Amino acid sequence: MTAYEDAVQRYFTAWNAATPEELAKAVAAAFTDGATYTDPLASVRGHDELVAVISGAHQQFPGFEFKLTGAPEGHHDIVRFSWDLVSTADGSMPAAGSDVVTLDDDGRITSVSGFLDRVPGA
Repeated sequence: MTAYEDAVQRYFTAWNAATPEELAKAVAAAFTDGATYTDPLASVRGHDELVAVISGAHQQFPGFEFKLTGAPEGHHDIVRFSWDLVSTADGSMPAAGSDVVTLDDDGRITSVSGFLDRVPGA
């Protein structure tokens, strides 16, 4: 597994964490302390705010998982990848997006720039 694939795998582990304890642990493993996350719906910094954004997504879409589509592509300290939000019940995919992340020297995420490619009701 490449460093890029490892970082993306830890990112999805955080977004798909099942309990608050798992989420806090996964965010700490995937993101630096001062990491930023910015998409059209959120702009946050740090572990506590990342946990809040991810928890909000879980509340809005219970029974859904974020799944990688395709393979991550990276160079230097930058990785881009796409994802779908998939229902575990029926496989429907109401949302999709693309993210660009920057990594520190240890492979942890320092910033995320997110784009929504498909949103519910659009």
